[in-house]
Amino acid sequence: MIAEKDLKAVREAVFAARLESGRAAALLESGERDGARLTAGLDELCEGFERAVISLRNLCERTREGAPPSADRAPNARGISVAGSAEISDCGRLHLKLNALLPNCRFGAPAYITDTVTRLLDDLERRHPLPYFTEALLAIEEHCDISSRRVFDQDNKAWKAVSNALKGRLIPDDDGFTLGVALLSEKSAVPACHIYLLPLDEAGDFFYLRQGEYGLP
Repeated sequence: MIAEKDLKAVREAVFAARLESGRAAALLESGERDGARLTAGLDELCEGFERAVISLRNLCERTREGAPPSADRAPNARGISVAGSAEISDCGRLHLKLNALLPNCRFGAPAYITDTVTRLLDDLERRHPLPYFTEALLAIEEHCDISSRRVFDQDNKAWKAVSNALKGRLIPDDDGFTLGVALLSEKSAVPACHIYLLPLDEAGDFFYLRQGEYGLP
């Protein structure tokens, strides 16, 4: 059952995000296109919408847990297929797909990305035991073209939001030798972010398949 305080928290988060969008719009209307004020305003806007989305997700999840299954929705469905998908390959590798590109890391490690990856893993774990790697390669390959790409430099992408969701669950907390990271790009008309986690000693096989005739999923 939905408590009034839960709905109030969501409304407050949405209202706060709406206020931030108004402040950002006011800065743009004033003619400001650059500078610390606009950057700070956009940062607050992104964080506000992230908080609102996560609050709404948590509320929907609690609502679904207490509701009987309907004909058009499987029991315990998370309703996150619009955000991405998750699978374990036949050889035990993890493959996540996010239906969006990574944002700029100047906004920090976005809670929305970490939350989405966590929920995809939760949903996958209901269907399949999750692998655990003592040493692993995290390969993040973004599929995009010039028009859909918003962050051009690999080191400016918020990939740490992904690894934050994996540490302690699929890999140990990183000590500098546990996790190798590869940031890759593939030209595609359909934007998406493919995330692979595999044993570190299989990195050579991974890159061999990526360059092969059939490529990766």
